[in-house]
Amino acid sequence: MSMAYSGNLLDEALGHVSSTWNPRRRFLLIEDFVETSGAFVLHQLAKNALAKSEGGEIVVFLAFAQNFAHYDRVLRKLGCNLSIQREKKRLIFFELLDRQFPGDAGCRDLYAEIHRIAASCRSSDKDRSSAMTILIDDLSLLEAAAGGSSDHVLDFLHYCISSDSSLIALTHVDIYPAGPTLLSHLHYLADAIIKAEPLRTGSSNQVHGQLTVARGQTFLFRVKENAVEYFYPGTLT
Repeated sequence: MSMAYSGNLLDEALGHVSSTWNPRRRFLLIEDFVETSGAFVLHQLAKNALAKSEGGEIVVFLAFAQNFAHYDRVLRKLGCNLSIQREKKRLIFFELLDRQFPGDAGCRDLYAEIHRIAASCRSSDKDRSSAMTILIDDLSLLEAAAGGSSDHVLDFLHYCISSDSSLIALTHVDIYPAGPTLLSHLHYLADAIIKAEPLRTGSSNQVHGQLTVARGQTFLFRVKENAVEYFYPGTLT
Protein backbone atom coordinates (compact mmCIF):
# COMPACT_ATOMS: atom_id res chain seq x y z
CA MET A 1 0.00 0.00 0.00
CA SER A 2 1.26 3.51 -0.80
CA MET A 3 0.51 6.85 0.79
CA ALA A 4 0.25 9.51 -1.90
CA TYR A 5 0.26 13.20 -1.10
CA SER A 6 -3.35 14.40 -1.03
CA GLY A 7 -2.66 17.51 -3.13
CA ASN A 8 -0.16 18.34 -5.86
CA LEU A 9 3.16 18.27 -4.07
CA LEU A 10 4.99 19.68 -7.07
CA ASP A 11 2.71 22.72 -7.28
CA GLU A 12 3.10 23.33 -3.56
CA ALA A 13 6.90 23.20 -3.78
CA LEU A 14 6.91 25.55 -6.77
CA GLY A 15 4.59 27.92 -4.93
CA HIS A 16 7.15 28.36 -2.17
CA VAL A 17 9.93 28.97 -4.70
CA SER A 18 8.02 31.36 -6.95
CA SER A 19 6.92 33.58 -4.07
CA THR A 20 10.36 35.25 -4.19
CA TRP A 21 10.56 35.61 -7.99
CA ASN A 22 9.68 38.42 -10.31
CA PRO A 23 6.56 36.82 -11.83
CA ARG A 24 7.27 38.29 -15.26
CA ARG A 25 10.97 37.50 -15.53
CA ARG A 26 12.04 34.09 -14.34
CA PHE A 27 13.75 31.00 -15.69
CA LEU A 28 12.77 27.57 -14.41
CA LEU A 29 15.06 24.74 -15.55
CA ILE A 30 13.94 21.11 -15.57
CA GLU A 31 16.74 18.54 -15.59
CA ASP A 32 16.31 14.85 -16.22
CA PHE A 33 18.21 11.73 -17.25
CA VAL A 34 17.78 9.53 -20.29
CA GLU A 35 16.48 6.70 -18.10
CA THR A 36 14.29 8.99 -15.97
CA SER A 37 12.32 11.45 -18.08
CA GLY A 38 11.19 14.72 -16.54
CA ALA A 39 8.72 15.41 -19.36
CA PHE A 40 5.81 14.96 -16.95
CA VAL A 41 7.02 18.07 -15.07
CA LEU A 42 6.95 20.08 -18.29
CA HIS A 43 3.43 18.78 -19.00
CA GLN A 44 2.20 19.87 -15.57
CA LEU A 45 3.80 23.30 -15.87
CA ALA A 46 2.35 23.73 -19.37
CA LYS A 47 -1.10 22.98 -17.95
CA ASN A 48 -0.53 25.46 -15.11
CA ALA A 49 0.63 28.17 -17.51
CA LEU A 50 -2.38 27.69 -19.77
CA ALA A 51 -4.70 27.92 -16.78
CA LYS A 52 -3.12 31.29 -15.96
CA SER A 53 -3.45 32.39 -19.60
CA GLU A 54 -7.14 33.01 -18.98
CA GLY A 55 -5.92 36.21 -17.33
CA GLY A 56 -4.60 37.41 -20.69
CA GLU A 57 -1.04 36.09 -20.82
CA ILE A 58 0.20 34.14 -23.84
CA VAL A 59 1.84 30.72 -23.66
CA VAL A 60 4.46 29.91 -26.30
CA PHE A 61 5.50 26.26 -26.72
CA LEU A 62 8.72 25.53 -28.64
CA ALA A 63 8.62 21.83 -29.48
CA PHE A 64 11.87 20.25 -30.63
CA ALA A 65 11.25 16.71 -29.31
CA GLN A 66 7.58 15.95 -30.10
CA ASN A 67 4.86 17.26 -32.39
CA PHE A 68 1.62 19.04 -31.53
CA ALA A 69 -0.47 15.87 -31.75
CA HIS A 70 1.68 14.23 -29.07
CA TYR A 71 1.35 17.10 -26.60
CA ASP A 72 -2.34 17.55 -27.34
CA ARG A 73 -2.90 13.89 -26.50
CA VAL A 74 -0.82 14.02 -23.32
CA LEU A 75 -2.34 17.25 -22.01
CA ARG A 76 -5.89 16.03 -22.68
CA LYS A 77 -5.22 13.28 -20.15
CA LEU A 78 -4.47 16.04 -17.65
CA GLY A 79 -7.69 17.86 -18.50
CA CYS A 80 -6.18 20.49 -20.80
CA ASN A 81 -7.17 20.76 -24.48
CA LEU A 82 -4.33 22.32 -26.47
CA SER A 83 -6.40 22.56 -29.65
CA ILE A 84 -8.97 24.78 -27.94
CA GLN A 85 -6.24 26.84 -26.29
CA ARG A 86 -4.61 27.42 -29.67
CA GLU A 87 -7.93 28.38 -31.28
CA LYS A 88 -8.46 30.95 -28.51
CA LYS A 89 -4.94 32.30 -29.18
CA ARG A 90 -3.86 31.57 -25.63
CA LEU A 91 -1.30 29.11 -26.99
CA ILE A 92 1.24 29.68 -29.76
CA PHE A 93 2.77 26.34 -30.73
CA PHE A 94 5.98 26.08 -32.77
CA GLU A 95 6.67 22.62 -34.19
CA LEU A 96 10.45 22.70 -34.67
CA LEU A 97 11.41 19.05 -35.03
CA ASP A 98 13.42 19.47 -38.24
CA ARG A 99 14.19 23.16 -38.15
CA GLN A 100 17.75 24.50 -38.13
CA PHE A 101 19.03 27.85 -36.82
CA PRO A 102 22.36 28.58 -38.51
CA GLY A 103 24.32 31.20 -36.64
CA ASP A 104 23.09 33.69 -34.08
CA ALA A 105 20.82 35.24 -36.72
CA GLY A 106 18.76 32.04 -36.76
CA CYS A 107 17.99 32.29 -33.06
CA ARG A 108 17.25 35.99 -33.36
CA ASP A 109 14.85 35.25 -36.21
CA LEU A 110 13.02 32.68 -34.08
CA TYR A 111 12.72 35.17 -31.24
CA ALA A 112 11.43 37.81 -33.65
CA GLU A 113 8.91 35.34 -35.03
CA ILE A 114 7.64 34.57 -31.52
CA HIS A 115 7.07 38.24 -30.80
CA ARG A 116 5.51 38.91 -34.19
CA ILE A 117 2.89 36.20 -33.70
CA ALA A 118 2.33 37.22 -30.05
CA ALA A 119 1.78 40.82 -31.15
CA SER A 120 -0.76 39.62 -33.70
CA CYS A 121 -2.66 37.78 -30.97
CA ARG A 122 -2.65 40.85 -28.74
CA SER A 123 -3.89 43.12 -31.51
CA SER A 124 -7.05 41.02 -31.76
CA ASP A 125 -7.66 41.22 -27.99
CA LYS A 126 -7.22 44.60 -26.28
CA ASP A 127 -7.30 42.93 -22.86
CA ARG A 128 -4.33 40.69 -23.73
CA SER A 129 -1.37 41.08 -21.38
CA SER A 130 2.14 41.74 -22.67
CA ALA A 131 3.48 38.91 -20.48
CA MET A 132 4.42 35.53 -21.96
CA THR A 133 5.41 32.11 -20.70
CA ILE A 134 7.80 30.34 -23.07
CA LEU A 135 8.25 26.57 -22.79
CA ILE A 136 11.06 24.64 -24.49
CA ASP A 137 10.78 20.85 -24.46
CA ASP A 138 14.44 20.01 -25.13
CA LEU A 139 17.33 22.46 -24.89
CA SER A 140 19.80 19.85 -26.13
CA LEU A 141 17.87 19.66 -29.43
CA LEU A 142 17.80 23.45 -29.63
CA GLU A 143 21.58 23.37 -29.24
CA ALA A 144 21.82 20.80 -32.04
CA ALA A 145 19.55 22.94 -34.25
CA ALA A 146 21.86 25.89 -33.56
CA GLY A 147 24.79 23.94 -34.98
CA GLY A 148 26.03 22.85 -31.56
CA SER A 149 26.68 26.41 -30.41
CA SER A 150 25.91 26.88 -26.72
CA ASP A 151 26.56 30.62 -27.15
CA HIS A 152 23.68 30.92 -29.61
CA VAL A 153 21.40 28.99 -27.26
CA LEU A 154 22.33 31.22 -24.34
CA ASP A 155 21.75 34.35 -26.42
CA PHE A 156 18.31 33.02 -27.33
CA LEU A 157 17.47 32.31 -23.69
CA HIS A 158 18.51 35.85 -22.78
CA TYR A 159 16.18 37.13 -25.49
CA CYS A 160 13.34 35.07 -24.04
CA ILE A 161 13.66 36.44 -20.51
CA SER A 162 14.49 39.98 -21.53
CA SER A 163 11.02 41.49 -21.14
CA ASP A 164 7.79 40.34 -19.52
CA SER A 165 8.56 36.67 -20.16
CA SER A 166 8.88 33.61 -17.99
CA LEU A 167 10.91 30.72 -19.37
CA ILE A 168 10.49 27.01 -18.61
CA ALA A 169 12.89 24.62 -20.31
CA LEU A 170 13.93 20.98 -20.07
CA THR A 171 17.38 19.53 -20.66
CA HIS A 172 19.13 16.20 -20.13
CA VAL A 173 21.93 16.11 -17.55
CA ASP A 174 23.68 12.91 -18.63
CA ILE A 175 24.39 13.92 -22.23
CA TYR A 176 26.97 16.54 -21.24
CA PRO A 177 30.66 15.70 -20.73
CA ALA A 178 32.59 16.82 -17.68
CA GLY A 179 33.82 20.39 -17.67
CA PRO A 180 32.28 23.74 -18.71
CA THR A 181 29.23 23.11 -20.89
CA LEU A 182 25.86 24.63 -21.67
CA LEU A 183 24.58 22.97 -18.49
CA SER A 184 26.86 24.98 -16.20
CA HIS A 185 25.66 28.21 -17.83
CA LEU A 186 22.05 27.12 -17.44
CA HIS A 187 22.64 26.60 -13.71
CA TYR A 188 23.88 30.17 -13.47
CA LEU A 189 20.90 31.62 -15.34
CA ALA A 190 18.13 29.60 -13.72
CA ASP A 191 16.09 31.06 -10.86
CA ALA A 192 15.14 27.53 -9.81
CA ILE A 193 15.93 23.97 -10.89
CA ILE A 194 13.69 20.92 -10.81
CA LYS A 195 15.67 17.71 -11.11
CA ALA A 196 14.13 14.34 -11.99
CA GLU A 197 16.56 11.50 -11.40
CA PRO A 198 16.54 7.75 -10.92
CA LEU A 199 16.57 6.19 -7.49
CA ARG A 200 19.90 4.79 -6.42
CA THR A 201 18.20 1.48 -5.72
CA GLY A 202 16.51 1.44 -9.14
CA SER A 203 12.90 2.05 -10.15
CA SER A 204 9.99 -0.17 -9.17
CA ASN A 205 6.26 -0.44 -9.76
CA GLN A 206 5.68 1.87 -6.80
CA VAL A 207 8.37 4.50 -7.41
CA HIS A 208 9.78 5.63 -10.76
CA GLY A 209 12.22 8.26 -9.55
CA GLN A 210 13.09 11.16 -7.31
CA LEU A 211 12.27 14.84 -7.78
CA THR A 212 14.21 17.69 -6.18
CA VAL A 213 12.89 21.25 -6.39
CA ALA A 214 15.30 24.18 -6.07
CA ARG A 215 17.88 22.17 -4.12
CA GLY A 216 15.38 21.92 -1.31
CA GLN A 217 12.29 19.76 -1.24
CA THR A 218 12.78 16.19 -2.34
CA PHE A 219 10.04 13.68 -3.00
CA LEU A 220 9.43 10.52 -4.96
CA PHE A 221 7.15 10.14 -7.96
CA ARG A 222 5.22 7.52 -9.89
CA VAL A 223 3.99 8.31 -13.41
CA LYS A 224 0.53 6.89 -14.15
CA GLU A 225 -1.63 6.97 -17.28
CA ASN A 226 -3.52 10.16 -16.44
CA ALA A 227 -1.61 11.62 -13.51
CA VAL A 228 1.59 11.64 -11.49
CA GLU A 229 1.64 10.64 -7.84
CA TYR A 230 4.14 12.23 -5.44
CA PHE A 231 5.33 10.81 -2.14
CA TYR A 232 7.54 11.99 0.65
CA PRO A 233 10.47 9.62 1.24
CA GLY A 234 9.58 7.05 3.87
CA THR A 235 5.82 7.14 3.27
CA LEU A 236 5.65 3.94 1.21
CA THR A 237 4.67 0.78 3.03
